[in-house]
Amino acid sequence: MSQLDLPPLYAILDPEQTKGLDGIIVLRRLLEGGAGIVQLRAKTMAPGDFLALAREARALSRAHGCKLIVNDRIDIALACDADGVHLGQEDLPLGAARKLMAQKLIGISTHSVEQATDAERDGADYIGFGPMFGTTTKATGYSARGVDMLRQIRQAVKIPIVAIGGIKEENVAQVWQAGADSAAIISDLLGADDIAAKVRRILRLSQSSQQQ
Repeated sequence: MSQLDLPPLYAILDPEQTKGLDGIIVLRRLLEGGAGIVQLRAKTMAPGDFLALAREARALSRAHGCKLIVNDRIDIALACDADGVHLGQEDLPLGAARKLMAQKLIGISTHSVEQATDAERDGADYIGFGPMFGTTTKATGYSARGVDMLRQIRQAVKIPIVAIGGIKEENVAQVWQAGADSAAIISDLLGADDIAAKVRRILRLSQSSQQQ
């Protein structure tokens, strides 16, 4: 299992939510703002198109020293030499994924203490936990978990936690203060008029949060 020091912002790039902008243009803006890890999510994109995007994203992210994680698709993650893959509860089981991914990063979406401890026990490098505040980005089938449950998760596992779901610039400090190592943000980033400036503001907030 790889050692992972997660940056405070876990940016998610979904080309379906970029307001018509090309995904690589948006990635450039995320990187310009200082994003240190980006997850590429493309639920409905044709595999060939997804791979082409992932390869271009891999080259660009590597040039900026940014980790690239591919959502769901182990085949795409391996084909573009991404740093890792992020899997949901209904995706390929972690043990089978590890055989394919070897030492690359594997993150697992979790929604309860039991799922979180299972993921840690089975060798996940980090967990996603949520939805924190509810989300319109993805139908999870789970109600908002909130910061109290996040604190329970922090007590239950030692591996890094990425909080996700309804997180915005206005509430992101709450999840860091409750024990999340990183905050996954989608719509508040991708919908920003100035994406790079939004990234910089969130990273500054993380510094302020650490000093409190």
